[in-house]
Amino acid sequence: MVTQEQRKRQLAREKFLRQQQRRTAARRKARVRNSVIASVLGVILIGSLALYTTGVLKDDDKANASSEASPSASPSAAKDPCAKPAAGKVKTESWKKEPALTIDKSAKYTMKLATTCGDIDIALKASAAPHTVNSFDFLAGKGYFDHTKCHRLTSNTIYVLQCGDPTGSGSGGPGYTIPDENLKDKSLKGNVYPAGTVAMANTGQPHSGGSQFFLVYQDSQLPPSYTPFGTVSESGMAVLKKIAAAGESTGQGDGAPNATVVINRATVSKS
Repeated sequence: MVTQEQRKRQLAREKFLRQQQRRTAARRKARVRNSVIASVLGVILIGSLALYTTGVLKDDDKANASSEASPSASPSAAKDPCAKPAAGKVKTESWKKEPALTIDKSAKYTMKLATTCGDIDIALKASAAPHTVNSFDFLAGKGYFDHTKCHRLTSNTIYVLQCGDPTGSGSGGPGYTIPDENLKDKSLKGNVYPAGTVAMANTGQPHSGGSQFFLVYQDSQLPPSYTPFGTVSESGMAVLKKIAAAGESTGQGDGAPNATVVINRATVSKS
């Protein structure tokens, strides 16, 4: 027969065993929990190091300090490959009618755009587009293009630099319009204006060209509605490609060039 003392001892042992089991279970849970926490922290740490090494978690003060210490670190400076414009002001003169035709259609003419990004030489097609070449000869002689910005660069489907607007808005002109010419030029095949083509911009209506023109730096699919009147030289193409490589302001393929393209002086010469 179990005595009362023996019963107390048995109950005490059972209580002790239950406490030990609970403590063991608690320690096991703690080890599992700590292991999970360590794993999570490890992932976070590795991820943080990866972000840091890729530059996402830069110290803003250090980044600003390095930019201030080195002007070449500025994104805008890095994107602009061109020099500062020459001193001078854009002329705002306009005329009521197209100038009288005075060029020699049988002669050779060239136009030089001395820009902040380099010289762009253009062989003009006087015999095929006499009204257009005559207008450029007239306007260049008046200093109309001097100190004007090339206001538009496209890099999506069509690849052109557009210039010739003294207002820089895309809506300016000399006050008169000239007729469309040379729309069946042999260089225009399959509705493609080949790289190097210089052509007139217009409003989309026939015979609405004024002073704005575009230079094609890469073959561009366009309807033959824009008078082709010149061809850019090889050295001029290098300048165009440098301007195009700097991109445009919107990042959408149509906007102001990131390069500061200013025509310091435009001249037309007869040879």
